[in-house]
Amino acid sequence: MRPKYIFSSRHTRRARNKFTTSKSKFPEILKKVIQNSDIIIQVLDARFPEDTRNLEVEKKIEAKEKKLIYVLNKSDMVSKKQKHQFKPYIYISSTKRKGSKDLRNQIKIQAKKIKKPVEENKIYVGIIGYPNTGKSSLINLLIGKTSAGTGAEAGFTKGVQKLKLSENLYLLDSPGVIPEEEYSAIKKDAIAKHVKVSARGYSQVKEPELIISELMKDYAKQIEAFYKIKSKGDVEILLEELGKQKNFLKKGGEINEDQTARLIIKDWQEGKIKI
Repeated sequence: MRPKYIFSSRHTRRARNKFTTSKSKFPEILKKVIQNSDIIIQVLDARFPEDTRNLEVEKKIEAKEKKLIYVLNKSDMVSKKQKHQFKPYIYISSTKRKGSKDLRNQIKIQAKKIKKPVEENKIYVGIIGYPNTGKSSLINLLIGKTSAGTGAEAGFTKGVQKLKLSENLYLLDSPGVIPEEEYSAIKKDAIAKHVKVSARGYSQVKEPELIISELMKDYAKQIEAFYKIKSKGDVEILLEELGKQKNFLKKGGEINEDQTARLIIKDWQEGKIKI
């Protein structure tokens, strides 16, 4: 098997065009959310908190003196909850419906620190984060799946959804956004990072074998254990053996490496492979 480690100019152009289109739209929405919010909740993946932090946005939040709460979602996918230097942070699991009470309490604590005129007594909580860190499921956990946006209001841009959490307390939701410097990322390490944290889906990847190669550098033990394959960290052996196991074959009996690699990425992104 010959690893496909080169991105063609055609694929590179396509990636650039896709992310350039997003670049003009999403940062503007994000700026509006920060501008209109009193408190910002940054949703992180509990498995990869540092990889899913948006430091560019954190600087803007700090400059505007907004309150920031870190929410580490998908805590059910980590075997041990780590302590972090950034504060305040809350561990939650939207799928297991755990941690919402702690988060609500933290929102109330931060809200009490905000001084507003009596006529401006509404508190807005902005929800931001990488794509697929679980912002929508977090909102559903806080306000219920049947809750709907309260509609347009002066000062709020299209694309920002306003949802009532409680009396005078509202959530502002927006599309998932990655750091601006990563919008046009075409380097294999940046793309591998996006796949690892599910910012890019398994069907969107152009070179899935390359991604598996990057994942195996740090998570070979976990991947091998999940599939019960002893590859000694060798990507070729892993894809060969797993392809046989799943009967992912091309005409002539050759292993379909692309299909096999995408299965690994899919299982990874669905949290089946524990770390």
